[in-house]
Amino acid sequence: MKRINLILSCCTVLGCLFLGGSAQAQQAKQPNIVVFFVDDLGWQDISEPFYKEVTPINRKFHTPHLEALAKEATKFTNAYATPVCTPSRVSMLTGLNAAHHKVTNWTHPTANKPTDNPDDMLTPPDWNINGMSPDPNVPHTVYATPFPQILKDNGYYTIHIGKAHWGSAGTPGASPLNLGFMVNIAGHSAGHPQSYYGEENYGNMPGKASHQAVPDLMEYHGRDTFLTEALTLEAIKTLKEPIKRKEPFFLNFSNYAVHVPIMPDPRFVQKYLDKGLDPVEAGYASLVEGFDKSIGDIVQFLKDNGQYENTVIIFLSDNGGLSRNPQRSGPDHTQNLPLRAGKGSVYEGGIRVPLLIKNANNHMARSTESPVIVEDLFPTILELAGIQDYPLVQKTIDGQSLVSLIDGKQDNSWNSRNLVWNIPNKWIVQDGPGINFFSAIRQGDYKLVYDMKNQKLELYNLRDDIGETKDIAKQHKKKVKELSNLLTERFKAWDAQLPTYKATGKKVPYPNELN
Repeated sequence: MKRINLILSCCTVLGCLFLGGSAQAQQAKQPNIVVFFVDDLGWQDISEPFYKEVTPINRKFHTPHLEALAKEATKFTNAYATPVCTPSRVSMLTGLNAAHHKVTNWTHPTANKPTDNPDDMLTPPDWNINGMSPDPNVPHTVYATPFPQILKDNGYYTIHIGKAHWGSAGTPGASPLNLGFMVNIAGHSAGHPQSYYGEENYGNMPGKASHQAVPDLMEYHGRDTFLTEALTLEAIKTLKEPIKRKEPFFLNFSNYAVHVPIMPDPRFVQKYLDKGLDPVEAGYASLVEGFDKSIGDIVQFLKDNGQYENTVIIFLSDNGGLSRNPQRSGPDHTQNLPLRAGKGSVYEGGIRVPLLIKNANNHMARSTESPVIVEDLFPTILELAGIQDYPLVQKTIDGQSLVSLIDGKQDNSWNSRNLVWNIPNKWIVQDGPGINFFSAIRQGDYKLVYDMKNQKLELYNLRDDIGETKDIAKQHKKKVKELSNLLTERFKAWDAQLPTYKATGKKVPYPNELN
Protein backbone atom coordinates (compact mmCIF):
# COMPACT_ATOMS: atom_id res chain seq x y z
CA MET A 1 0.00 0.00 0.00
CA LYS A 2 2.85 2.34 0.91
CA ARG A 3 4.48 1.52 -2.42
CA ILE A 4 1.29 2.40 -4.32
CA ASN A 5 0.97 5.70 -2.43
CA LEU A 6 4.62 6.45 -3.18
CA ILE A 7 4.07 5.80 -6.88
CA LEU A 8 0.95 7.98 -6.86
CA SER A 9 2.84 10.74 -5.06
CA CYS A 10 5.66 10.57 -7.58
CA CYS A 11 3.18 10.65 -10.43
CA THR A 12 1.48 13.65 -8.87
CA VAL A 13 4.77 15.49 -8.52
CA LEU A 14 5.82 14.61 -12.05
CA GLY A 15 2.40 15.64 -13.31
CA CYS A 16 2.68 18.99 -11.58
CA LEU A 17 6.16 19.46 -12.96
CA PHE A 18 4.93 18.55 -16.43
CA LEU A 19 1.96 20.87 -16.22
CA GLY A 20 4.08 23.64 -14.72
CA GLY A 21 6.67 23.18 -17.43
CA SER A 22 3.91 23.23 -20.03
CA ALA A 23 2.55 26.48 -18.62
CA GLN A 24 6.01 28.01 -18.61
CA ALA A 25 6.54 26.88 -22.18
CA GLN A 26 3.21 28.44 -23.13
CA GLN A 27 4.20 31.70 -21.42
CA ALA A 28 7.56 31.63 -23.20
CA LYS A 29 5.74 31.49 -26.52
CA GLN A 30 4.05 34.83 -25.87
CA PRO A 31 6.34 37.16 -27.84
CA ASN A 32 7.71 40.52 -26.87
CA ILE A 33 6.69 43.30 -29.25
CA VAL A 34 8.74 46.39 -30.11
CA VAL A 35 7.46 49.14 -32.40
CA PHE A 36 9.91 51.71 -33.77
CA PHE A 37 7.66 54.58 -34.90
CA VAL A 38 9.59 57.38 -36.64
CA ASP A 39 8.14 60.86 -37.16
CA ASP A 40 7.92 62.44 -40.65
CA LEU A 41 10.25 59.96 -42.35
CA GLY A 42 9.88 59.72 -46.12
CA TRP A 43 9.49 56.38 -47.92
CA GLN A 44 13.04 56.61 -49.33
CA ASP A 45 14.79 58.40 -46.47
CA ILE A 46 16.83 55.36 -45.42
CA SER A 47 19.51 53.33 -47.19
CA GLU A 48 17.25 50.26 -47.35
CA PRO A 49 15.18 50.54 -50.56
CA PHE A 50 11.41 50.01 -50.63
CA TYR A 51 11.18 50.53 -54.39
CA LYS A 52 12.08 48.18 -57.23
CA GLU A 53 15.55 49.70 -57.20
CA VAL A 54 17.86 51.76 -55.02
CA THR A 55 17.01 55.42 -55.56
CA PRO A 56 19.26 58.51 -55.46
CA ILE A 57 17.48 59.49 -52.25
CA ASN A 58 18.30 56.13 -50.64
CA ARG A 59 21.98 56.77 -51.38
CA LYS A 60 21.97 59.97 -49.30
CA PHE A 61 21.37 58.06 -46.08
CA HIS A 62 23.21 55.55 -43.92
CA THR A 63 20.98 53.19 -41.92
CA PRO A 64 22.90 49.91 -41.51
CA HIS A 65 20.76 48.66 -38.64
CA LEU A 66 17.59 48.92 -40.71
CA GLU A 67 19.37 47.13 -43.54
CA ALA A 68 20.18 44.33 -41.11
CA LEU A 69 16.59 44.22 -39.83
CA ALA A 70 15.26 44.01 -43.39
CA LYS A 71 17.25 40.80 -43.88
CA GLU A 72 15.11 39.15 -41.17
CA ALA A 73 11.75 40.80 -41.78
CA THR A 74 8.83 41.15 -44.14
CA LYS A 75 9.18 44.30 -46.21
CA PHE A 76 5.92 46.01 -47.19
CA THR A 77 6.60 48.05 -50.32
CA ASN A 78 3.05 49.41 -50.60
CA ALA A 79 2.47 50.49 -47.01
CA TYR A 80 0.56 53.63 -46.08
CA ALA A 81 -0.18 55.98 -43.21
CA THR A 82 -2.17 59.23 -43.26
CA PRO A 83 -0.77 62.57 -44.52
CA VAL A 84 -0.10 63.95 -41.00
CA CYS A 85 0.86 62.52 -37.64
CA THR A 86 -2.00 62.41 -35.12
CA PRO A 87 -4.48 60.68 -37.48
CA SER A 88 -1.92 57.90 -38.12
CA ARG A 89 -1.17 57.48 -34.44
CA VAL A 90 -4.86 57.28 -33.52
CA SER A 91 -5.49 54.81 -36.36
CA MET A 92 -2.72 52.53 -35.12
CA LEU A 93 -3.96 52.61 -31.52
CA THR A 94 -7.65 52.09 -32.37
CA GLY A 95 -7.68 50.08 -35.62
CA LEU A 96 -9.94 52.72 -37.18
CA ASN A 97 -9.45 54.59 -40.44
CA ALA A 98 -9.03 58.35 -40.00
CA ALA A 99 -12.22 59.02 -41.97
CA HIS A 100 -13.96 56.84 -39.37
CA HIS A 101 -12.41 58.15 -36.13
CA LYS A 102 -12.55 61.74 -37.42
CA VAL A 103 -9.19 62.86 -36.02
CA THR A 104 -8.32 64.13 -39.47
CA ASN A 105 -5.64 66.70 -38.64
CA TRP A 106 -2.90 67.09 -36.04
CA THR A 107 -4.12 67.97 -32.56
CA HIS A 108 -3.13 71.10 -30.67
CA PRO A 109 -1.08 70.69 -27.45
CA THR A 110 -3.94 72.27 -25.48
CA ALA A 111 -7.58 71.26 -25.56
CA ASN A 112 -10.35 72.68 -27.74
CA LYS A 113 -8.09 74.48 -30.22
CA PRO A 114 -8.61 73.57 -33.89
CA THR A 115 -5.41 73.48 -35.91
CA ASP A 116 -7.00 74.35 -39.27
CA ASN A 117 -5.82 77.44 -41.10
CA PRO A 118 -8.40 79.89 -42.50
CA ASP A 119 -9.60 79.40 -46.06
CA ASP A 120 -11.50 81.77 -48.34
CA MET A 121 -13.78 79.12 -49.84
CA LEU A 122 -14.28 76.22 -47.42
CA THR A 123 -14.93 75.70 -43.71
CA PRO A 124 -13.52 72.47 -42.19
CA PRO A 125 -16.02 70.20 -40.40
CA ASP A 126 -16.35 69.83 -36.64
CA TRP A 127 -13.69 67.11 -36.41
CA ASN A 128 -12.28 65.47 -33.27
CA ILE A 129 -9.84 68.23 -32.47
CA ASN A 130 -8.91 66.75 -29.07
CA GLY A 131 -7.81 63.37 -30.44
CA MET A 132 -8.69 60.01 -28.91
CA SER A 133 -10.00 59.21 -25.45
CA PRO A 134 -10.25 55.98 -23.44
CA ASP A 135 -13.10 57.61 -21.49
CA PRO A 136 -16.57 58.40 -22.85
CA ASN A 137 -18.18 61.81 -23.18
CA VAL A 138 -14.97 63.80 -23.65
CA PRO A 139 -15.84 66.56 -26.14
CA HIS A 140 -14.32 66.39 -29.62
CA THR A 141 -12.65 63.00 -29.13
CA VAL A 142 -13.08 59.50 -30.51
CA TYR A 143 -13.92 57.11 -27.67
CA ALA A 144 -12.12 53.84 -28.31
CA THR A 145 -10.22 50.97 -26.70
CA PRO A 146 -6.48 51.28 -27.43
CA PHE A 147 -4.64 48.02 -28.09
CA PRO A 148 -1.92 48.67 -25.42
CA GLN A 149 -4.70 48.36 -22.83
CA ILE A 150 -5.61 44.97 -24.27
CA LEU A 151 -1.98 43.88 -24.13
CA LYS A 152 -1.72 45.07 -20.53
CA ASP A 153 -4.92 43.24 -19.58
CA ASN A 154 -3.38 40.08 -21.05
CA GLY A 155 -0.18 40.13 -19.06
CA TYR A 156 2.09 42.43 -21.06
CA TYR A 157 4.39 44.98 -19.45
CA THR A 158 3.65 48.04 -21.60
CA ILE A 159 6.11 50.88 -22.18
CA HIS A 160 5.88 54.12 -24.15
CA ILE A 161 9.02 56.11 -24.95
CA GLY A 162 9.09 59.38 -26.92
CA LYS A 163 6.42 61.19 -28.89
CA ALA A 164 2.78 60.45 -28.02
CA HIS A 165 0.50 63.11 -29.59
CA TRP A 166 -2.73 61.11 -29.26
CA GLY A 167 -4.72 63.80 -27.49
CA SER A 168 -4.67 67.40 -26.31
CA ALA A 169 -3.60 68.45 -22.81
CA GLY A 170 -6.56 68.55 -20.48
CA THR A 171 -8.04 65.36 -21.97
CA PRO A 172 -7.34 61.74 -20.94
CA GLY A 173 -5.72 60.89 -24.28
CA ALA A 174 -2.83 63.27 -23.60
CA SER A 175 -1.18 60.80 -21.24
CA PRO A 176 -0.02 57.37 -22.43
CA LEU A 177 -0.65 56.16 -18.87
CA ASN A 178 -4.38 56.44 -19.62
CA LEU A 179 -4.05 54.43 -22.82
CA GLY A 180 -2.78 51.15 -21.43
CA PHE A 181 0.88 52.00 -20.89
CA MET A 182 2.39 51.15 -17.52
CA VAL A 183 5.45 53.34 -18.16
CA ASN A 184 5.62 56.65 -20.02
CA ILE A 185 8.79 58.59 -20.67
CA ALA A 186 8.68 61.85 -22.64
CA GLY A 187 5.23 61.33 -24.17
CA HIS A 188 2.68 64.13 -23.88
CA SER A 189 0.31 66.24 -25.97
CA ALA A 190 2.81 68.00 -28.22
CA GLY A 191 3.95 66.69 -31.57
CA HIS A 192 7.57 67.81 -31.85
CA PRO A 193 10.44 68.74 -29.55
CA GLN A 194 11.32 72.31 -28.71
CA SER A 195 14.97 71.25 -28.78
CA TYR A 196 16.95 68.08 -29.45
CA TYR A 197 19.83 69.27 -27.27
CA GLY A 198 20.48 68.25 -23.68
CA GLU A 199 22.46 71.48 -23.26
CA GLU A 200 19.12 73.26 -23.83
CA ASN A 201 17.23 70.88 -21.50
CA TYR A 202 15.23 69.73 -24.56
CA GLY A 203 13.44 73.07 -24.38
CA ASN A 204 12.90 73.26 -20.64
CA MET A 205 14.80 76.53 -20.19
CA PRO A 206 13.52 78.94 -17.51
CA GLY A 207 11.23 81.51 -19.07
CA LYS A 208 11.59 79.99 -22.55
CA ALA A 209 9.76 76.65 -22.37
CA SER A 210 6.82 76.17 -24.73
CA HIS A 211 4.25 73.35 -25.01
CA GLN A 212 6.85 71.52 -27.12
CA ALA A 213 9.43 71.27 -24.33
CA VAL A 214 10.05 67.53 -23.91
CA PRO A 215 9.01 66.31 -20.44
CA ASP A 216 10.96 63.98 -18.15
CA LEU A 217 14.64 63.34 -19.04
CA MET A 218 15.84 65.70 -16.29
CA GLU A 219 18.82 63.40 -15.75
CA TYR A 220 20.22 64.58 -19.10
CA HIS A 221 19.58 68.32 -18.70
CA GLY A 222 22.70 70.39 -19.19
CA ARG A 223 24.56 67.47 -20.77
CA ASP A 224 25.59 66.92 -24.36
CA THR A 225 23.19 63.96 -24.77
CA PHE A 226 21.16 64.27 -27.96
CA LEU A 227 17.42 63.65 -27.52
CA THR A 228 17.43 60.45 -29.59
CA GLU A 229 20.23 59.03 -27.44
CA ALA A 230 18.52 60.02 -24.18
CA LEU A 231 15.32 58.25 -25.23
CA THR A 232 17.32 55.17 -26.23
CA LEU A 233 19.11 55.01 -22.88
CA GLU A 234 15.78 55.33 -21.07
CA ALA A 235 14.22 52.59 -23.20
CA ILE A 236 17.04 50.19 -22.38
CA LYS A 237 16.78 51.00 -18.67
CA THR A 238 13.04 50.44 -18.68
CA LEU A 239 13.24 47.11 -20.54
CA LYS A 240 15.29 45.63 -17.71
CA GLU A 241 12.23 45.46 -15.44
CA PRO A 242 10.00 43.11 -17.49
CA ILE A 243 13.04 40.99 -18.35
CA LYS A 244 13.78 40.65 -14.63
CA ARG A 245 10.11 39.78 -14.00
CA LYS A 246 10.14 37.33 -16.92
CA GLU A 247 7.06 39.03 -18.34
CA PRO A 248 6.36 39.66 -22.02
CA PHE A 249 6.72 43.33 -22.91
CA PHE A 250 5.43 45.80 -25.44
CA LEU A 251 7.69 48.76 -26.18
CA ASN A 252 6.32 51.60 -28.26
CA PHE A 253 9.48 53.55 -29.10
CA SER A 254 8.30 56.67 -30.89
CA ASN A 255 11.26 58.85 -31.80
CA TYR A 256 10.76 62.60 -32.09
CA ALA A 257 13.23 62.49 -34.96
CA VAL A 258 13.03 63.39 -37.79
CA HIS A 259 10.40 66.05 -37.10
CA VAL A 260 11.35 69.72 -37.31
CA PRO A 261 13.17 71.61 -35.97
CA ILE A 262 15.92 69.98 -38.00
CA MET A 263 18.74 70.23 -35.48
CA PRO A 264 21.89 68.35 -36.48
CA ASP A 265 22.97 65.39 -34.39
CA PRO A 266 26.64 66.21 -33.59
CA ARG A 267 27.57 62.52 -33.64
CA PHE A 268 26.88 62.17 -37.37
CA VAL A 269 26.45 65.51 -39.12
CA GLN A 270 30.05 66.14 -40.21
CA LYS A 271 30.19 63.08 -42.50
CA TYR A 272 27.22 64.44 -44.47
CA LEU A 273 28.70 67.92 -44.71
CA ASP A 274 31.88 66.27 -46.00
CA LYS A 275 29.79 64.52 -48.65
CA GLY A 276 28.63 67.91 -49.91
CA LEU A 277 25.14 68.09 -48.44
CA ASP A 278 24.04 71.57 -47.42
CA PRO A 279 23.51 72.22 -43.68
CA VAL A 280 19.75 71.53 -43.77
CA GLU A 281 20.06 68.20 -45.58
CA ALA A 282 23.16 67.21 -43.58
CA GLY A 283 21.23 67.91 -40.38
CA TYR A 284 18.29 65.85 -41.62
CA ALA A 285 20.54 62.93 -42.58
CA SER A 286 22.17 63.06 -39.14
CA LEU A 287 18.73 62.75 -37.50
CA VAL A 288 18.06 59.71 -39.68
CA GLU A 289 21.33 58.01 -38.75
CA GLY A 290 20.66 58.86 -35.10
CA PHE A 291 17.40 56.93 -34.97
CA ASP A 292 19.02 54.07 -36.89
CA LYS A 293 21.72 53.83 -34.21
CA SER A 294 18.94 53.89 -31.63
CA ILE A 295 17.30 50.87 -33.28
CA GLY A 296 20.65 49.09 -33.42
CA ASP A 297 21.35 49.74 -29.73
CA ILE A 298 17.97 48.38 -28.62
CA VAL A 299 18.26 45.34 -30.88
CA GLN A 300 21.71 44.63 -29.44
CA PHE A 301 20.31 44.93 -25.91
CA LEU A 302 17.60 42.39 -26.80
CA LYS A 303 20.24 40.02 -28.19
CA ASP A 304 22.52 40.43 -25.17
CA ASN A 305 19.63 39.59 -22.85
CA GLY A 306 18.33 36.59 -24.78
CA GLN A 307 15.14 38.36 -25.91
CA TYR A 308 15.70 38.98 -29.61
CA GLU A 309 14.57 35.60 -30.92
CA ASN A 310 11.20 35.89 -29.20
CA THR A 311 10.58 39.54 -30.11
CA VAL A 312 8.37 40.94 -32.86
CA ILE A 313 9.90 44.13 -34.28
CA ILE A 314 7.89 46.64 -36.31
CA PHE A 315 9.36 49.70 -38.01
CA LEU A 316 7.36 52.42 -39.75
CA SER A 317 6.85 56.17 -40.22
CA ASP A 318 3.69 58.12 -39.37
CA ASN A 319 3.44 59.98 -42.71
CA GLY A 320 5.46 60.89 -45.78
CA GLY A 321 8.52 63.11 -45.75
CA LEU A 322 8.54 66.89 -45.65
CA SER A 323 8.64 68.45 -49.10
CA ARG A 324 8.63 72.20 -48.55
CA ASN A 325 11.42 74.75 -48.36
CA PRO A 326 12.83 76.05 -45.96
CA GLN A 327 12.08 72.96 -43.86
CA ARG A 328 13.91 70.92 -46.51
CA SER A 329 16.31 72.13 -49.19
CA GLY A 330 15.46 72.37 -52.87
CA PRO A 331 12.32 73.35 -54.80
CA ASP A 332 9.03 72.55 -53.09
CA HIS A 333 7.68 69.01 -53.46
CA THR A 334 10.79 67.50 -55.02
CA GLN A 335 12.24 65.88 -51.88
CA ASN A 336 10.40 62.56 -52.32
CA LEU A 337 10.73 62.04 -56.09
CA PRO A 338 9.68 59.93 -57.89
CA LEU A 339 6.78 60.13 -55.42
CA ARG A 340 4.62 63.22 -55.78
CA ALA A 341 4.51 65.90 -53.04
CA GLY A 342 5.08 65.08 -49.37
CA LYS A 343 3.74 65.43 -45.84
CA GLY A 344 0.15 66.70 -45.76
CA SER A 345 -0.68 65.39 -49.24
CA VAL A 346 -2.87 62.46 -50.30
CA TYR A 347 -0.47 61.90 -53.21
CA GLU A 348 2.04 59.10 -52.66
CA GLY A 349 4.78 61.33 -51.23
CA GLY A 350 2.53 62.23 -48.31
CA ILE A 351 1.15 58.82 -47.39
CA ARG A 352 3.48 56.03 -48.57
CA VAL A 353 5.79 54.90 -45.74
CA PRO A 354 8.43 52.23 -45.08
CA LEU A 355 7.16 49.25 -43.07
CA LEU A 356 9.16 46.27 -41.79
CA ILE A 357 7.83 43.50 -39.54
CA LYS A 358 10.13 40.84 -38.06
CA ASN A 359 8.17 38.00 -36.53
CA ALA A 360 9.31 36.22 -33.39
CA ASN A 361 11.32 33.03 -33.95
CA ASN A 362 11.13 33.49 -37.72
CA HIS A 363 13.84 35.50 -39.42
CA MET A 364 12.98 34.91 -43.05
CA ALA A 365 13.33 37.91 -45.37
CA ARG A 366 10.22 38.46 -47.46
CA SER A 367 8.75 41.24 -49.55
CA THR A 368 5.14 41.91 -50.42
CA GLU A 369 3.51 44.42 -52.75
CA SER A 370 0.10 44.01 -51.09
CA PRO A 371 -1.31 47.45 -50.20
CA VAL A 372 -1.60 47.85 -46.41
CA ILE A 373 -2.35 50.76 -44.09
CA VAL A 374 -1.48 51.87 -40.56
CA GLU A 375 -4.75 50.70 -38.90
CA ASP A 376 -3.80 47.15 -39.92
CA LEU A 377 -1.24 47.12 -37.09
CA PHE A 378 -3.97 46.96 -34.42
CA PRO A 379 -5.23 43.45 -35.30
CA THR A 380 -1.74 42.37 -36.43
CA ILE A 381 -0.13 43.06 -33.06
CA LEU A 382 -2.93 41.40 -31.11
CA GLU A 383 -2.81 38.29 -33.31
CA LEU A 384 0.97 38.07 -33.00
CA ALA A 385 0.50 38.33 -29.21
CA GLY A 386 -1.90 35.37 -29.36
CA ILE A 387 -4.82 37.41 -28.05
CA GLN A 388 -8.09 36.45 -29.73
CA ASP A 389 -10.99 37.60 -27.58
CA TYR A 390 -10.99 41.14 -26.23
CA PRO A 391 -13.66 43.73 -25.40
CA LEU A 392 -13.80 46.82 -27.60
CA VAL A 393 -15.62 50.13 -27.29
CA GLN A 394 -15.38 50.59 -31.05
CA LYS A 395 -17.94 48.20 -32.55
CA THR A 396 -15.70 47.19 -35.42
CA ILE A 397 -12.16 47.83 -36.55
CA ASP A 398 -11.19 48.79 -40.09
CA GLY A 399 -7.72 47.26 -40.10
CA GLN A 400 -6.92 43.73 -41.27
CA SER A 401 -4.29 41.50 -39.69
CA LEU A 402 -1.08 41.24 -41.71
CA VAL A 403 0.00 37.94 -40.16
CA SER A 404 -0.79 35.93 -43.30
CA LEU A 405 1.47 38.22 -45.32
CA ILE A 406 4.20 37.96 -42.69
CA ASP A 407 3.89 34.19 -43.01
CA GLY A 408 4.32 34.44 -46.79
CA LYS A 409 0.72 33.63 -47.72
CA GLN A 410 -0.29 35.83 -50.65
CA ASP A 411 -3.78 36.02 -52.12
CA ASN A 412 -5.64 38.39 -54.42
CA SER A 413 -7.97 39.69 -51.69
CA TRP A 414 -5.31 42.16 -50.56
CA ASN A 415 -5.33 43.82 -53.98
CA SER A 416 -9.13 44.12 -54.05
CA ARG A 417 -9.51 45.86 -50.68
CA ASN A 418 -10.10 49.61 -50.50
CA LEU A 419 -7.66 51.96 -48.75
CA VAL A 420 -9.19 55.36 -47.92
CA TRP A 421 -7.87 58.79 -46.95
CA ASN A 422 -9.89 61.86 -45.99
CA ILE A 423 -8.44 65.28 -45.21
CA PRO A 424 -11.36 67.72 -45.02
CA ASN A 425 -8.97 70.17 -43.34
CA LYS A 426 -6.75 73.15 -44.07
CA TRP A 427 -3.40 71.77 -42.86
CA ILE A 428 -1.16 74.64 -44.01
CA VAL A 429 -1.87 78.17 -45.20
CA GLN A 430 -0.80 77.65 -48.79
CA ASP A 431 -2.61 74.99 -50.83
CA GLY A 432 -0.35 72.50 -52.55
CA PRO A 433 -0.51 69.28 -54.59
CA GLY A 434 -2.94 67.02 -52.73
CA ILE A 435 -2.74 69.32 -49.70
CA ASN A 436 -5.83 70.82 -47.99
CA PHE A 437 -9.34 69.48 -48.68
CA PHE A 438 -8.54 66.23 -50.48
CA SER A 439 -9.60 62.62 -50.21
CA ALA A 440 -8.47 59.47 -52.01
CA ILE A 441 -9.09 55.76 -52.43
CA ARG A 442 -6.77 53.01 -53.67
CA GLN A 443 -7.93 49.63 -54.97
CA GLY A 444 -5.35 47.41 -56.61
CA ASP A 445 -3.18 49.44 -58.96
CA TYR A 446 -5.69 52.27 -59.29
CA LYS A 447 -5.97 55.35 -57.12
CA LEU A 448 -8.70 57.99 -57.27
CA VAL A 449 -7.98 61.46 -55.89
CA TYR A 450 -10.82 63.87 -55.03
CA ASP A 451 -9.95 67.58 -55.11
CA MET A 452 -12.79 69.05 -53.05
CA LYS A 453 -12.09 72.68 -53.80
CA ASN A 454 -12.08 72.24 -57.54
CA GLN A 455 -14.68 69.43 -57.55
CA LYS A 456 -12.32 67.32 -59.63
CA LEU A 457 -11.66 63.58 -59.74
CA GLU A 458 -8.23 62.30 -60.83
CA LEU A 459 -7.24 58.71 -61.61
CA TYR A 460 -3.77 57.15 -61.58
CA ASN A 461 -2.37 53.69 -62.27
CA LEU A 462 0.33 53.38 -59.61
CA ARG A 463 1.99 50.34 -61.14
CA ASP A 464 2.64 52.25 -64.36
CA ASP A 465 2.94 55.71 -62.83
CA ILE A 466 4.12 55.74 -59.22
CA GLY A 467 4.78 59.50 -59.52
CA GLU A 468 1.11 60.23 -60.34
CA THR A 469 2.14 62.32 -63.33
CA LYS A 470 -0.57 61.13 -65.76
CA ASP A 471 -4.20 61.69 -64.84
CA ILE A 472 -6.07 58.99 -66.82
CA ALA A 473 -9.58 59.85 -65.59
CA LYS A 474 -10.87 60.84 -69.05
CA GLN A 475 -9.64 57.59 -70.60
CA HIS A 476 -11.09 55.37 -67.83
CA LYS A 477 -14.45 56.86 -66.94
CA LYS A 478 -15.85 53.48 -65.87
CA LYS A 479 -13.05 53.04 -63.32
CA VAL A 480 -13.57 56.61 -62.07
CA LYS A 481 -17.25 55.88 -61.52
CA GLU A 482 -16.50 52.59 -59.78
CA LEU A 483 -13.96 54.09 -57.37
CA SER A 484 -15.98 57.24 -56.69
CA ASN A 485 -18.92 55.01 -55.75
CA LEU A 486 -16.73 52.93 -53.45
CA LEU A 487 -15.27 56.03 -51.78
CA THR A 488 -18.74 57.49 -51.29
CA GLU A 489 -19.99 54.21 -49.81
CA ARG A 490 -17.13 54.22 -47.30
CA PHE A 491 -17.78 57.83 -46.39
CA LYS A 492 -21.47 57.19 -45.78
CA ALA A 493 -20.84 53.99 -43.81
CA TRP A 494 -18.40 55.81 -41.53
CA ASP A 495 -20.32 59.11 -41.50
CA ALA A 496 -17.08 60.67 -42.74
CA GLN A 497 -16.91 64.43 -42.59
CA LEU A 498 -16.70 66.89 -45.47
CA PRO A 499 -16.09 70.66 -45.46
CA THR A 500 -18.79 73.20 -46.26
CA TYR A 501 -18.87 76.15 -48.62
CA LYS A 502 -18.65 79.46 -46.83
CA ALA A 503 -20.93 81.14 -49.39
CA THR A 504 -23.82 78.67 -49.03
CA GLY A 505 -23.21 76.61 -45.89
CA LYS A 506 -23.67 73.43 -47.94
CA LYS A 507 -21.34 70.45 -47.78
CA VAL A 508 -19.09 69.76 -50.73
CA PRO A 509 -20.57 66.95 -52.85
CA TYR A 510 -19.72 63.30 -52.35
CA PRO A 511 -17.26 61.99 -54.94
CA ASN A 512 -19.90 60.05 -56.89
CA GLU A 513 -22.04 63.17 -57.22
CA LEU A 514 -19.46 64.53 -59.66
CA ASN A 515 -19.96 61.70 -62.17
